Amino acid sequence: MTEENRPADVPGEAVTFINVFEVPAEHLDAFVARWEERAALMSAKPGFIDSRLHRARSSETRFQVVNVAHWESEEAWRAATADPEFGARARAAQDDPDVEVTSSRGLYDVAAEFTAVG
Repeated sequence: MTEENRPADVPGEAVTFINVFEVPAEHLDAFVARWEERAALMSAKPGFIDSRLHRARSSETRFQVVNVAHWESEEAWRAATADPEFGARARAAQDDPDVEVTSSRGLYDVAAEFTAVG
């Protein structure tokens, strides 16, 4: 999110949270359903702007699911992720012995941006 496309009510220190997941293809639908439950919880937290979960079109793609969320600040994101209920739901998703899910997450700032010409 850059200054040009940032909504007027979003402060300049907004951050992008990206989390990529490796999920076995046969467990994708269940994973998405559990993610939606966690996202609904987070969407009510102060500082939450939006979130989109992207699903790979090919089962050959390493990261089958990618979450991209925007928060008003790193502090708001940290406070929301410190919520005990969210933590319990996130651990439950990772601790299912029948489904091996790995994730890699981080906070990002835009380094470069291009839009369509013309």
